[in-house]
Amino acid sequence: MARVSDIYLFFYNSLQAFGWAIALFRISVYFFSTNSVNGGYASAGEPICLLQSLAFIEVIHGALGIVPSGFIFPLMQWGGRTHFLLAIVRQLHEVQELPAVLITFVAWCCIEIIRYPFYALSCLGSCPYFLTYLRYTVFIVIYPIGVVGEMWIMYRSLPVIMEKNLYADYFAAFPFSYYTFVKAVLICYPILWLQMYLYLFKQRRSKLYPRSEKVKKRK
Repeated sequence: MARVSDIYLFFYNSLQAFGWAIALFRISVYFFSTNSVNGGYASAGEPICLLQSLAFIEVIHGALGIVPSGFIFPLMQWGGRTHFLLAIVRQLHEVQELPAVLITFVAWCCIEIIRYPFYALSCLGSCPYFLTYLRYTVFIVIYPIGVVGEMWIMYRSLPVIMEKNLYADYFAAFPFSYYTFVKAVLICYPILWLQMYLYLFKQRRSKLYPRSEKVKKRK
């Protein structure tokens, strides 16, 4: 069964890596052909929506114990991205052409075309060190860029959400509107992001410097 799950995870992560590489290629083609930073969603928005939706499978992987990461942090990351992408960017044409969308998508793609090949090759037990190093180093710069882009887009979307009274029917049973919900999300975002960011640094130490971690535990 362990071997079957490894093969399954290899193909799943390989497909995700291929999908995100195609998304980055489409964004690059659009940018270099138009010299515009306003077409992030038009160039690759729908494929990225699909890839991000399918990533919920990773939460299931953690919940079932197929992977050792658990499901809390994958769920937090998936939930934050998916809400931002499907509930805001995909629904509001007014924010789709913001340069921050393209910047955020590029940051996501760069992270994923490293992360998924790392997972895929790790399933085979043959992941090269340089890829491991990239997996646990590139996030230091790119992750904050993506999060700042997400927060900026949500902030810019607030007037549009208020004007359209977005999702009023869904929030009719609650004592607050979707506009208030997004404002609350913006307040909580840095706190939740910092927890995940520090968690990734902890992973980095354990993966890249396992001997120093063992020494600390002995002390």
